[in-house]
Amino acid sequence: MKKWSLALIIMLTFTMLVGCGQDKYAAQAINEDVDVCVVCNMQVKDDAFATQIVTKDGKSLKFDDLGCMYEWKKENGTDDIGGDYVRDYNDKEWIEVSKATYVYDASIRTPMAYGVISFKDKASAEAFVAEQGIGQVLRAEELANHAWEQSQDMMHPHDHGDHGDHAEHGDGHDDNHHGDDHEGIHEDAHHDASDDASQQ
Repeated sequence: MKKWSLALIIMLTFTMLVGCGQDKYAAQAINEDVDVCVVCNMQVKDDAFATQIVTKDGKSLKFDDLGCMYEWKKENGTDDIGGDYVRDYNDKEWIEVSKATYVYDASIRTPMAYGVISFKDKASAEAFVAEQGIGQVLRAEELANHAWEQSQDMMHPHDHGDHGDHAEHGDGHDDNHHGDDHEGIHEDAHHDASDDASQQ
């Protein structure tokens, strides 16, 4: 009986320690009033493109584009990272980088024109590619060897005006490079990026 009690205590202690460790490095909420990308210094919107790194000392580093996160990793390494996160393109849920599936195409509009978006599972990523008729599905481990080149055709003034909810893809969104409905994700689709100038 004592052995079982001791084993139970050890298991509970281990579970609590693991849980505390996960909480320590949990993704933090985006505050659009103060959060800026640590690489490009642009405002981080509370949208599906936002990513973040939580360092082992508990500091949250926010990025407005997944490409900016990987630029940071290239410059700083990964030894001090406690957790790193992306958001599901459809519902903005935070996901660990290693557990997400990605889609890349140069014509996908992201804040800094890296053209990579994230999904919580492979099925969602494949559904996006099938719906849009563009994109290459990437596993998390493939991101380290990705070129991370910015598409000059997709670069626009970094206007961080109001944006629509990412879950409502059919709505018309603010026509800037954060355009996030699926109908406007391709440069040849209905969403015309030149509308930015007319709206300002």
